[in-house]
Amino acid sequence: MGHSANFGVADLAIIGGGAAGTLLALHALRHARRALRVVMYEPASTIAQGIAYATPWPEHLLNVPAGRMSALPEAPDDFVDYLQAAGVHAQDSREALSSRFVARREYAAYLQQRLQDAMAASPAQLQVYPQAVLSLQRDEGCLQLCCADGSRARAREVVLACGNSMRPLPVPGGDTLPRGRVAEAWDYEGVRLLAGEGDLGIIGSGLSMVDTVLALFAAGHQGTVHVFSRHALMPLPHAHGAAAGFDPQPLLAMTLRQRVRALRQHAAQAARAGIPWQSVMERIRPLGQALWRSLDEADQRRFLRHVVRYWDVHRHRIAAPVYAQLHQAIADGRLQLHRTRLQGVREHDGALCLTARGEPLRQWSLAALVNATGVETRADALRNPLLRQMLGTGLARAGAHGLGLDSDADSERLYDAGGQLHADIAVLGSLRIGTLWESLAVPELRQQAAHAARAAVDKLEAGLS
Repeated sequence: MGHSANFGVADLAIIGGGAAGTLLALHALRHARRALRVVMYEPASTIAQGIAYATPWPEHLLNVPAGRMSALPEAPDDFVDYLQAAGVHAQDSREALSSRFVARREYAAYLQQRLQDAMAASPAQLQVYPQAVLSLQRDEGCLQLCCADGSRARAREVVLACGNSMRPLPVPGGDTLPRGRVAEAWDYEGVRLLAGEGDLGIIGSGLSMVDTVLALFAAGHQGTVHVFSRHALMPLPHAHGAAAGFDPQPLLAMTLRQRVRALRQHAAQAARAGIPWQSVMERIRPLGQALWRSLDEADQRRFLRHVVRYWDVHRHRIAAPVYAQLHQAIADGRLQLHRTRLQGVREHDGALCLTARGEPLRQWSLAALVNATGVETRADALRNPLLRQMLGTGLARAGAHGLGLDSDADSERLYDAGGQLHADIAVLGSLRIGTLWESLAVPELRQQAAHAARAAVDKLEAGLS
């Protein structure tokens, strides 16, 4: 893969080389019938990792069984095929491997391999340019990209696959703490360096918290780990059980309140039949986007205000052995969960003094803090310079409820500030959360990537004929 920006006008520019960008490149190369130029902009040294799959540690598992992680919608067993060919978990039968939660690093290796396969077989050419794109503007019928090294390039089609950024630490005083006393949960090496004798604090109780706790314990941490969260809700486990048989379609015509009541009834009926509530969630899984889009604006706001925390822990589940490990740590006192609103943090006598609101005021003395607050979804808080520039110049606008960027629900195309669809700019992944809600997981990413790649390639090739 070349690293030169000197390739004239790219046919397709992919901004971001994590899982979403790699899936897009993979599908563009597989679909191309002409010698198109595809350029991926990714400052990280390794593509296909992004935030989720960059972890090198074996304790960080996929949250979905291998059998449901294919990059190719038309080949649902492709990831299992790869694992078998690579000899990963060679002791497992194919059926056992399909239901296994394998290490996340295996998924990055899989995407890299499939991308190499596609590059070898495609008439199109992929070049990776190891720079961040800082701005985008229209230029003589093309889109001009300005990169962090000052270079400029032009492209006929652009797809934003920028991936995820972490929310800032939501504790007053947190931004003044010295480096080495605060780590982001996605800094997988930095988290492990905090392991030791002292007590540690984690802000946030979702999937990033799970990663952090597993990494600290694997690195031999001896102190207590305190988890601070407004709701103190941790991700719930996957479960094996019979499928739930109800028809989920009537949910789409219900209000939010009616849906919550109906799902509780379905879970109770399933329990009476010996079926886990997780099967009820699996039954509605394919309708995730339709369920969001069919709520009116007021009910969407109610969901975001009152339901989202409960939805997240039931929807974004973890492997049962991981769940058991966390609960054993709670039983042993090594992991403590605090439902609280934090007031501030400061350095005091060589430690971090964390305080929480309440009567009386609660305090903890900690060696360090980990920010595990999860993916930033608010458009006005996005830290990516390109996205800030696009919002500032009107090339993009915030999505519903200020979440992500506004895009067409049925294609991946981006809206500008005036409500016009760009014919040549598309967007994938978490930036579509306001439009689709369900837009983070591989089943959604692979569909979006395949659809956006086909649309871009067909349009480009039609222009060449």
